[in-house]
Amino acid sequence: MTDIWIQGVGMSRFGRFFDRSLSDIAAEAVDEALADAGLQRQDVQSIFFANASQGVVEGQHLVRGQVVARNLGLGGVPVMNIENACASSSSALNAAWAHIASGQGDVALVVGADKMNSPDRARSFAIFDGAWDVSDPATAIARLDLLGAAVQPPPGTPEPGQRSVFIDVYAALARYHMGRFGTTIADIAAVSAKNHTHSALNPKAQYRTPMTGEEVLEARLISWPLTLPMCAPISDGAAAAVVVSDRKARELGRGRSVCIAASVLTAGSDRAPEDLDSHVCRRAADRAYELAGLGPDDVGVVEVHDATAFAELQQTELLRLCPTGEGGRLAASGATTLGGRVPVNVSGGLESRGHPIGATGLAQIHELVTQLRGEAGARQVADARVALAENGGGFLGFEEAAAVITLLQK
Repeated sequence: MTDIWIQGVGMSRFGRFFDRSLSDIAAEAVDEALADAGLQRQDVQSIFFANASQGVVEGQHLVRGQVVARNLGLGGVPVMNIENACASSSSALNAAWAHIASGQGDVALVVGADKMNSPDRARSFAIFDGAWDVSDPATAIARLDLLGAAVQPPPGTPEPGQRSVFIDVYAALARYHMGRFGTTIADIAAVSAKNHTHSALNPKAQYRTPMTGEEVLEARLISWPLTLPMCAPISDGAAAAVVVSDRKARELGRGRSVCIAASVLTAGSDRAPEDLDSHVCRRAADRAYELAGLGPDDVGVVEVHDATAFAELQQTELLRLCPTGEGGRLAASGATTLGGRVPVNVSGGLESRGHPIGATGLAQIHELVTQLRGEAGARQVADARVALAENGGGFLGFEEAAAVITLLQK
């Protein structure tokens, strides 16, 4: 298959923007991506638009991409709307990659945008309610309770605070990991402290205050063992990428182009909880390594889907950056910190950069393209040539409903 390239990337600041529209936020990312690629709106031949929340928050259940595209002066350009929960924009990138690779065009604009914050806070939390099997939530909850039963909260632990159902999902997975592998709350806090410290170097991050492990542990409990800084916030934001054919990349000049070495979209399965070798993210990562002709030791910088700090810890294992069960020790060792053996979430990750769910996958790509170009400034990873993004969406059984692994190469 011919090489496909990311020619430009753009991203808005992530945060809470009650006074801005979705189109306004998306325009910031699109304008930056097109300028970065050296292209104009009239050069765009197709649009792949990712969004997960506007149906719930604003009632815009359909034609979301067409509405935003027209507001951005891109009316008439074909639009594909893509929703895959938190993996929406990485799925959109996968679709754009396949579209260009099949010869259907030379320039595709991929946009992920979500405006999750609403004056009606119940609407914001309701976004997450539909990202699992709504026909039988009682069975899903019972399964998770059983999974996390091996390690119980200490006596006197406060009742959980307001949260999405997914925080309880991650809390159960964390307790299972603690019981099976001896992972500690301090290990999870080390991940969170690292990411909050990284985000202080990212001007587009929602939060930019460094934290210590002790501060993370002392923060308000959300769902044991997860405290507030260990959990991704509700965010507004957008990210965009311009994907081009090999021919177009040569025409524009490849000086800052980044190659999509592999893009793998997979779905979860009915595996047993102890069968981690069959985890959706492990299967996707192994396939991506195979397609790219690369391995974990080739990867120099990583962005993973840390909707909670525990998720990053587990993903480092599933991506084969360390042996299964060793994710906590890897984080505690400093190996995943900027300057360490394999820096993870130098952007600050979802916990601190922010998590507008339809934009998250492309925010990861924005960071990794910036890193591979050597343009990340104070958070630059030295000598990075290969980068990996892991983006998961929804939850079914004991794992993500959808997962996308993207390998990029300079």
